[in-house]
Amino acid sequence: MTEIPEHLRKRAEAAKAKAESSGGGDESAPAAPAAPGSGGGDKIPSHLLDRGVGAVDQASVAAATAVAPAGGGPPVPTGPGGHTQRLLTVVKSGSIQDVKATPSDKVHVWPHLLVIEFVAALFITAFTTIFSIFVNAPLLQLANVNETPNPSKAPWYFLGLQELLTMFHPMVAGVTIPGVGLIVLGAAPYVDKNPSNKPEDRKFAISLMTVHLMFWAVLVMIGSFFRGPGFNFVFPWTDGLFFEL
Repeated sequence: MTEIPEHLRKRAEAAKAKAESSGGGDESAPAAPAAPGSGGGDKIPSHLLDRGVGAVDQASVAAATAVAPAGGGPPVPTGPGGHTQRLLTVVKSGSIQDVKATPSDKVHVWPHLLVIEFVAALFITAFTTIFSIFVNAPLLQLANVNETPNPSKAPWYFLGLQELLTMFHPMVAGVTIPGVGLIVLGAAPYVDKNPSNKPEDRKFAISLMTVHLMFWAVLVMIGSFFRGPGFNFVFPWTDGLFFEL
């Protein structure tokens, strides 16, 4: 049989003693249950307390079972006091549902995300259209296949790689350094597994990406503004600017 906690047993005995003292010591007369909302929710009927304390006193008895008579018919109660159930304790009724709202940091893709992206796309399209009306695109003369421009520069997004070619062997500048950089960036999410999206919690990832961007940005700026004829190093404020935006 399941053991009843000591504090519940003491509460049941105290409630029974209180009910007996208030009822003049008449244990046979059950106390009238308090009406809902009348403030007497602490009074427990004495017949329920008798059953509860009786269950505690007979804790060593096996659980009550209902045995069917030999001639058929309904089962005969065989538990203490002629009952098939025994009261463990009486508790006050209360809500079993959590009515408090819990905050959530997730939103639906529609409409929260898609509306913002659609508005941003419209804004960029309108800006590009207006910009193209008032600013003419720089058009150069027709290319001459017999004349190579000097300096011959790659597009700005490849100038960092072209700048590396002036410092290292083509195998190192074109394969080794870019390959190592891509491998390190690809392995970064597996090294830094912090799920937080706060910058102060992602120092490793932010530092790695900052070093990568600064390294490439410096190479692009050198190749764009500090390289003149023959791709030699020049100062733009002295020899001029050999780069067309």
